[in-house]
Amino acid sequence: MARIKYYYDTEKCKYERVKVRPSDVLLSSLGFLSMTFIAAFIILFFLGKFFPTPLEALQQRELEEYKEKHDMVNSEMAMMTKMMDILADRDESIYRAITGADSLPKSVRKPGIGGSKQYRELLESDLDASKVIIDNLAKIEQLKRQMYVQTKSYDEIIALAKRKEEMLASIPAIQPVSNKELKRLASGFGMRIHPIYKVKKMHTGVDFSAPIGTPIYATGDGKIKMTKKTYKGYGRQVEIDHGFGFVTKYAHMKKWIVKKGQKVKRGELIGYVGNSGSSTAPHLHYEVIKNGKKVNPIHYFFKDLDSEQYEKILKLGSVENQSLS
Repeated sequence: MARIKYYYDTEKCKYERVKVRPSDVLLSSLGFLSMTFIAAFIILFFLGKFFPTPLEALQQRELEEYKEKHDMVNSEMAMMTKMMDILADRDESIYRAITGADSLPKSVRKPGIGGSKQYRELLESDLDASKVIIDNLAKIEQLKRQMYVQTKSYDEIIALAKRKEEMLASIPAIQPVSNKELKRLASGFGMRIHPIYKVKKMHTGVDFSAPIGTPIYATGDGKIKMTKKTYKGYGRQVEIDHGFGFVTKYAHMKKWIVKKGQKVKRGELIGYVGNSGSSTAPHLHYEVIKNGKKVNPIHYFFKDLDSEQYEKILKLGSVENQSLS
């Protein structure tokens, strides 16, 4: 119940009742409500500033969980990137070195992320897309490119490794005649006295003295490149193309038992020692030609000689004596 108010009228010398107008009541009510709303706003403002709402608390928890997952993904990608770098280094320093493959350019081994169209379109189509997600997608794309390059590199290395086995079987690696006691090497590679002209000339192979009819063996896998008969020079001769830049020549033979284009294996019989052509005694003249250049055959006798025998035959081959052809 509203309180009745009075005021003292000095003219009438008595108390009169205060009359309240409806407008005064309305203004008072509006003032009270305004002050209430202002106070409530201030209270809510400070509460919201220092105390999160239930919705904000839920979003905060979700954000923290997302950050933990993002950090975990980043850690995994960093580990994958490190592993790819290790594989690339191993590929470069070991596998390619062993197989003799050319080095991959750095731009190929470590492809850049670049301005991928799909990421630009993602940014343009969704302005609210998370930059973190887009960065992660870009890193994953880079890893995919590195993995593709690495798999292709390994495919090449596997092919080269298989080719390496073929190359090792093809390289001239044994003596062309049986020479266990190392007594048949008559003349080595280098400047030697020519048996006919009696002057020093370049001797482009090694001479093995042996009786006529001594078996001659292919020193590596290959294909018969040429069989030829002349009355001077090398006489009856055979050339084997071993591939990989290697060719061997067998000269002054009595006869050959192979034909042009025939494939032969290391240690396979190809003919017999003779005394044909410009020869002063029965022997085999043997040459190794690498990439078109005649080289010292003694360096390719490693398959059937131990270190001590190799040193011995190396000394025998270095003696500047007279060649047999």
